[in-house]
Amino acid sequence: MSQPAIETHDLTKRYGKARGITDINLTVNRGEIFGFIGPNGAGKSTTIRTLLGLISKTSGSATVLGYDITNERKEMLAHVGYLPSEVFYYDGMRAKDLLKYAASFYDGDFTQRIQDLAARLDLDLSKRIDDMSLGNKKKVGIIQGLLHSPDLIILDEPTSGLDPLAQRTFFDLIREENERGATVLFSSHILSEVQNICDRVAIIRDGRIIETQSIAELRRTAVKRVSVTAAGEVPLNLATLGLPAGSFAGAETEGPQTSFVFNGDCNVLLSALAARRLADVNITEPSLEEIFMHYYQDGADRGGAAHDSAAQDGAQR
Repeated sequence: MSQPAIETHDLTKRYGKARGITDINLTVNRGEIFGFIGPNGAGKSTTIRTLLGLISKTSGSATVLGYDITNERKEMLAHVGYLPSEVFYYDGMRAKDLLKYAASFYDGDFTQRIQDLAARLDLDLSKRIDDMSLGNKKKVGIIQGLLHSPDLIILDEPTSGLDPLAQRTFFDLIREENERGATVLFSSHILSEVQNICDRVAIIRDGRIIETQSIAELRRTAVKRVSVTAAGEVPLNLATLGLPAGSFAGAETEGPQTSFVFNGDCNVLLSALAARRLADVNITEPSLEEIFMHYYQDGADRGGAAHDSAAQDGAQR
């Protein structure tokens, strides 16, 4: 078996006494699209920046494409494409000049590659960066990350600022890169994006990985947000539905409407609801925060992570 694209052992980054990431043990196999999810402030970007050597680890070890992230960083970066969650550029430069400059760090002529990617993303390369919308600046970042056809593509909240059409094109590009053989680490707080494109996923909260699952397993165990409107004025009494103990939480009632988070067999839920007179039922995907609060709460608590201030969370997003 070939060496993993990413492998970490107790990787830790601390900011003095404040939390960063703690004992991250992660294995991303070559050729897979690996999701890295958690709410903002969970430690996703800190992990990625540590892997790339943008910030120094406190302890532990990690290799990326077989290269040690500390001692072989230069060799590693030649094979990695990176899209940060927020892109900052020299505003006075035109997109084509900036991308030409970025391409100069790699061996080869990437002029046609840049033009092809710009055409796919509907990006005008002649425009100056400071005249671009947030979405178009993000497109420049996507092209920069993909122009040298890297072996590993690291994407940190890549779809923020992109309109739905651009998002579709972006996901098509990532799938094509993966089919070419590239490994992808996809960091996001949007569960539906991860479910649609990733093979496996690691869930991080408060700087610790609390779960690693295949997407198939995540889909089987994912909780749902359920909203039920009773046919009369009296709201539904969840205790009388006969649902398994512990399968629902976070119940809220407003008039005849009751909403709750459900974790269990959807067939059991639908059978229980079918036996009641209802005016409406709405079953949707919950936020990641709801999943963590109601489904992974025990696992997070066992991790022993402390709850830090919002300012620190924002600093290590």
